Amino acid sequence: MVHLYLSALRFDFRCPTLQRLVEHLAETTHQPLDCYTRALYAFALLGQSRPEGLTVMDEVLTEAEEHPKTLHVLLHGLWFGQDLDEGAERLLALSSRPALATGTGTGTGTGPIVLFRVAGALRRMDRYDEGLGAIDREIDCLPPGDTSVHADLVRERSLICAARGLHQHRSPTRTSSGVPS
Repeated sequence: MVHLYLSALRFDFRCPTLQRLVEHLAETTHQPLDCYTRALYAFALLGQSRPEGLTVMDEVLTEAEEHPKTLHVLLHGLWFGQDLDEGAERLLALSSRPALATGTGTGTGTGPIVLFRVAGALRRMDRYDEGLGAIDREIDCLPPGDTSVHADLVRERSLICAARGLHQHRSPTRTSSGVPS
């Protein structure tokens, strides 16, 4: 029951509340927290772009090995923590783990949620064409009418295109009378 409630907070992106609840659980229980609960704690910290979340994540990864649900929680935290130092690079490394290969028929073996998060990381790293390629491959492989993931993929595709357009159209510093503005 605890996992259900904590997971609901995760999907509501209520990171500070999730953090407080897990910390309270750790203080009141007389046994160590299970790996999945600690992954949710890492998510809460990562989602707030708190660097200590990376340390908790590394500890969880040592124990979780290739448990897909636990890895997805950590991937989600890296995706949501937009201001983490090397967060995008860490997301790409985590996404390449065998447990996150779900065999969707894309040829990569990676599922749509993983590719969605990978595309976001590639966008944050200014690797727009690779991000678009990942999104386009996944959109093409979705079954007709699969709206559960389609909207997220299309939204990320739009973000990548907008970021690429801004990047391509940045003009050098304009000068007026020889003085940079």
